[in-house]
Amino acid sequence: MQLSVTFRQMDPSEALKDFAADKVTRIDKYIHTPSDAHVVLSTEKHLHKADITLKAHGMRMRGEGTSEDMYASIDQAVRNIEKQVKKYRKKLTSHKAREGKDLKIKLNILAAEQNMVPPDPNMSWEAEALAPKVTSSKELEIQTFSVDEAVMQMDLLNNAFFVFLNADTHKINILYRQDDALTYGLIETV
Repeated sequence: MQLSVTFRQMDPSEALKDFAADKVTRIDKYIHTPSDAHVVLSTEKHLHKADITLKAHGMRMRGEGTSEDMYASIDQAVRNIEKQVKKYRKKLTSHKAREGKDLKIKLNILAAEQNMVPPDPNMSWEAEALAPKVTSSKELEIQTFSVDEAVMQMDLLNNAFFVFLNADTHKINILYRQDDALTYGLIETV
């Protein structure tokens, strides 16, 4: 397993790095293939946060842990990934990364920010305050999945939506979690 540990807003500690490495390598017993793991340890006020992203079988898994102790946060993040891996163990072992086009697209996140839009003589003050503004942009690597595999991948990442290239239609699809958090919606491009 290839492992990298990043410290944000805290001093690097060899003891924390070794602890995180030891805990993350425990997950290897469920996966049985070479994998990559990235651990981000950070602090926010009095809370310690551990964010672990693991890539194996062409799938990504993500676990988070937040507590007042960094060691407990790491344990919690590893437990979250172990639950996901156990849940999808059979599907993960039978999943093979698909050959084909992997696309990169930019995902633009819109947010309406009041009083952040430059004045425009043609706009009223009300319209100016409600005008959306792109506040961040993120590049995504689009991978090919069936709809079932995309649902599994979205659950593993614990995301609200997932963009993928549909293996059956060869078109970009967007999978999203419905308001009840139990069902999913699928947007298919034409």
